[in-house]
Amino acid sequence: MKTVHVAVYDTLADWEVGAATAHIANGAWHREPGTFQVTTVGLTTEPVTTIGRMRITPDIAIADLDPADSAMLILPGAELWVGNELNAFADKAKQFVAAGVPVAGICGATFGLAKAGLLDDRAHTSNVAEYLVYSGYSGADHYVEAPAVTDRDVITADAMSPFEFAREIFARLGLYEPHVLEAWYKLFAHSDPAGYATLAEYEGSHAA
Repeated sequence: MKTVHVAVYDTLADWEVGAATAHIANGAWHREPGTFQVTTVGLTTEPVTTIGRMRITPDIAIADLDPADSAMLILPGAELWVGNELNAFADKAKQFVAAGVPVAGICGATFGLAKAGLLDDRAHTSNVAEYLVYSGYSGADHYVEAPAVTDRDVITADAMSPFEFAREIFARLGLYEPHVLEAWYKLFAHSDPAGYATLAEYEGSHAA
């Protein structure tokens, strides 16, 4: 079983990671069903409150998170990223990348990745280019105007693109076969019935 770790903290932007976490945890259409599980990580194991007022109790504390035990670390956006409250997660992201384990950050989390130096030499995106300038990073020349970007072991996305973010995550994890991933994106991002037909056909052909 491979574990995808999802960071949780106060003011977490609920909508940004739901598409990714729901479909990682749900084995439907997976290339290898039953391979992945989702584990939440907090600064401590005390409950946190999302920006949508949802209460989440982390499964583990960040002190107990080891890249060797993880397939990926996902960092949602939050109002706290501009301050120093979430520096421990930025530091952990550096450990993950150094160990060759991918990190995915969306919205405010891209600011944390920039502060940590992880975007200095990688193609990346965020909500707007100017937002990252205030992090003090030196990677502005590598900024890309795109909903989501993957460069080596770092995925970035803007707050308005949860499905593009999820698509990059799924591709990096090898969660779906390429044509299934395309169909997933058609259905969930664009309400294209052709995507549903492909997914239904795939599910039928792989039924026990």
